[in-house]
Amino acid sequence: MDYERITNAYSREQELEMSAAFPVLMRKVYLWMAMALVITGFTAYYVASSETILMAIFSNQILFWGLIIAEFGLVIGLSAAINKLSLTVATLMFVLYSVINGATLSFIFLVYTASSITSVFFITAGTFAAMALFGYFTKTDLSSMGKILFMALIGIIIATIVNIFVKSSGLEMIISYIGVLIFVGLTAYDTQKIKQMLLTAPDAGEGAQKVALLGALSLYLDFVNLFIYLLRIFGKRD
Repeated sequence: MDYERITNAYSREQELEMSAAFPVLMRKVYLWMAMALVITGFTAYYVASSETILMAIFSNQILFWGLIIAEFGLVIGLSAAINKLSLTVATLMFVLYSVINGATLSFIFLVYTASSITSVFFITAGTFAAMALFGYFTKTDLSSMGKILFMALIGIIIATIVNIFVKSSGLEMIISYIGVLIFVGLTAYDTQKIKQMLLTAPDAGEGAQKVALLGALSLYLDFVNLFIYLLRIFGKRD
């Protein structure tokens, strides 16, 4: 009986620790995501305001594609080596990715009006918040939907590459609508997945915080891609 009481007391203590760690970790997910979005936004605006930097990036194919490759490399490297990296290094990689992504996205300030960028940003924020809440509170298992969405994502990536050569405005619009649906779904799926992972974290130590950082990266990518596809649909060209 004493052993059972000790075991039950230990289990209750673990549950209390988990419930205390979970909200801390979830806050970190959204704080890191918000930080990355702010960095990306300011970087994009700064680069768009500097004709010299703009010319350096978009007139130099080697530099432009170097930045794109660096973005992919940082995401893959961060995801694959997260357990080997310190939290500080992982965070710096996330910040660096946010800066590079902001530089490559600076063109939107040249293509679209400032008012349409602002309005689409708020549309994106509202849509993202609604789907994140759905993913957080729903009791439905979204894992099967996640697999379908991932396959659809590969499909639109291939279609986008094809359209670089075809240059069809009709195909671009179809890709944009499908892209919105995919990232709306991925927002809910990723939110549920992050919640499930962090609920099992025994504490808010470095290991759990690195999981939260990867969760922030996933949601950041969902938000940015949703924003880009919505901007292609609703954005007014300058």
